[in-house]
Amino acid sequence: MELSDIRQRIDTVDDRLLELFLERMALSEEVARYKNQHSLPILNKAREREILAKVTQRAGDKERYAYHLYSTLFELARSRQAELISAPTKVKARVEAALAAGTGVFPQTGKVACQGVEGANSQVACDRLLPRGSIVYVKSFEAVAAAVESGLCKFGVLPIENSSNGSVRAVYQLLQEHDLTVVRSTRLCIRHELLALPGVRQEEITEIYSHEQAIGQCSRFLGSLSGVRIIPWGNTALAAKQVAESGSPTAAAISSHPCAALYGLECINREIQDSDNNYTRFICVTKKPVIYAGASRISLILAFDNRPGALYEILSKAAALDINLTKLESCPVAGSDFEFVFFLELEAPVQDPGVLAMLEEMERSCAQFQFLGAYAEV
Repeated sequence: MELSDIRQRIDTVDDRLLELFLERMALSEEVARYKNQHSLPILNKAREREILAKVTQRAGDKERYAYHLYSTLFELARSRQAELISAPTKVKARVEAALAAGTGVFPQTGKVACQGVEGANSQVACDRLLPRGSIVYVKSFEAVAAAVESGLCKFGVLPIENSSNGSVRAVYQLLQEHDLTVVRSTRLCIRHELLALPGVRQEEITEIYSHEQAIGQCSRFLGSLSGVRIIPWGNTALAAKQVAESGSPTAAAISSHPCAALYGLECINREIQDSDNNYTRFICVTKKPVIYAGASRISLILAFDNRPGALYEILSKAAALDINLTKLESCPVAGSDFEFVFFLELEAPVQDPGVLAMLEEMERSCAQFQFLGAYAEV
């Protein structure tokens, strides 16, 4: 048989498959209407397991492929049913309220809380996110969250992850504990330098101050030093300020080039960070849920039963809608054995009914579901 003949037969099978697929989806819609009327859950794991067992038994040596085909069919059917189910969810109410509140473009002004002092990377991120914003400096990430939650500041800016050192877990913990919404994000290229008082040489240094993230991002350089104390400090700008105010010829700071000029220090080593491709991502948070024009990224925190296939069931909901997953990270729950929460980021417009239905189904499926926001990255 010629290849053209085989392809013609495949086309015929594809036509039949499409007809059967559409018929199956129509029947799934009838199932959704029944579940709506009788307040039944979308997922019926026992029914799916029964079908998969029958399919794999009949598929012979193609059982693996048949299993994945039907698993995908189930996910597509559930996604469609989720669009039709009318049971109220918290995420739908929150998204609709946020969309209504964010009818305009992202503002350029406003009072914004920022951890650190002038010259901190957070301050640079503030200027990028709110070019004409009024910055209020506070001492900690917790104070940023408190300033926003209390209404002292409309916005807060926090570092969320670094390309070399991973997520800032303390910030994710704050997002779990405080009712804040992510409304914007940006990435900064970070360049760390070793700063000291004018005239000081590197071999004279006995103590180095910096933020824990910066210390981690310069671990190879710091590991090569001997007889030098590494002292975690509030942030890199505060570390530079501490060295300047101490007047000590044996103290140095890992900080940025602008901080050298700002605090009267000199760079004594520019080649100290582990990677030149060093970026830190910052988020802008508000108290009131708002989704501004151009939002194309969604952040979530999830927790679900610790059982085989649980994570796959969640991720397959996004895969069924061809949604790109840009972040997936697990974090152990403090005080528990083998329990985790997951940080997820998706590239998807929350205005899409299918995307919102997917989020609703995730909320129904997860023991913990937290919608952190839908926003644009600049």
